[in-house]
Amino acid sequence: MGQAIGAILGQAVGVAISPVPIIAVILMLFSKGSKINSISFLVGWIVGLLGVGMIVLALGIASSDGAPSTASGWIKTLIGALFIVLGFKQWKSRPKKGESAAMPKWMSSIDEFTAVKSLGLGLLLAGVNPKNLGLTISAAAAIGSAGLSSGDEAIVLVVYVVIASLTIAAPVLLNLVMGSKATHTLTEMKEWLTDNNATVMTVLFIVLGAKVLGDGISIIA
Repeated sequence: MGQAIGAILGQAVGVAISPVPIIAVILMLFSKGSKINSISFLVGWIVGLLGVGMIVLALGIASSDGAPSTASGWIKTLIGALFIVLGFKQWKSRPKKGESAAMPKWMSSIDEFTAVKSLGLGLLLAGVNPKNLGLTISAAAAIGSAGLSSGDEAIVLVVYVVIASLTIAAPVLLNLVMGSKATHTLTEMKEWLTDNNATVMTVLFIVLGAKVLGDGISIIA
């Protein structure tokens, strides 16, 4: 099990470093229904990651001898190549010197979100967002190829989700514990992530893409 956990750490950290979802949950903490909306978002995020992971595990991708299957190799190769392409796309779309970083238009309406909308947004950003979807599929493929029992697979998947959710849970917990005292810290965090979103995502896509692509090629070769 330890080897399987080690194999999914990179993907889990990659999901955790998600500037847009972190900014979204911070904005929710400044909205009218801050507590219920932010908690709903966190629940949606966790359910989204668990759902994708469970679906991939249920499909079964290990070969008969318990080794990584050719299918899992191709999945990782395709995801890795896609990430590298997305990394270069992020770099090209970065704001020019003196320009403000553009964020998704839906962020301007977060103040009017209900708990249900917040839950749905969490699900989408965790389970449908290309980066997080790809990383979770890759992680689940690694778990399914590790030759573990169903119970151990579930434990490793939970570890993955916990690590991948730390950066979303941290602002929520910080606000619950510190209340208004956390406003300054959360504001600074939001501003830094907004200004550096393109750079962070470029590096993340290329580094993780190279790793996942390499893993996939090593399985196929």
